[in-house]
Amino acid sequence: MLRMFSLQANAASGMAVHDDCKLKFLELKAKRTYRFIVFKIEEKQKQVVVEKLGEPSQSYDDFTASLPADECRYAVYDFDFVTAENCQKSRIFFIAWSPDTSRVRSKMIYASSKDRFKRELDGIQVELQATDPTEMGLDVIRSRAN
Repeated sequence: MLRMFSLQANAASGMAVHDDCKLKFLELKAKRTYRFIVFKIEEKQKQVVVEKLGEPSQSYDDFTASLPADECRYAVYDFDFVTAENCQKSRIFFIAWSPDTSRVRSKMIYASSKDRFKRELDGIQVELQATDPTEMGLDVIRSRAN
């Protein structure tokens, strides 16, 4: 009985990562092809897939508007900013979006798969966990970028 449980526990967090996730992330990181990427866990296929790609011209508001209000998602955002020394810089943020209104099962799946998924994306500089839009407001992003 105990053995059966441990197999199920492993299966629950054993989300595959679609190759497209890594490919699009590399394009964002190396070529700056996208401003952001929203990732979704397809529970039936047990894998993380790309749900939405943001064009380089899109704003942070466009990004936050693309996150569902009551469903979990992972996202990557390429944030451009100017330092106090007037240097143009960018930071790649990984955002684990888990709104309070999302299903408990969904929150658990996203939480248990997060670290493994994040390891697949080499080059993330800042991680944010948000359950509410205010926890990932532009002011929070700016303060964490420096």
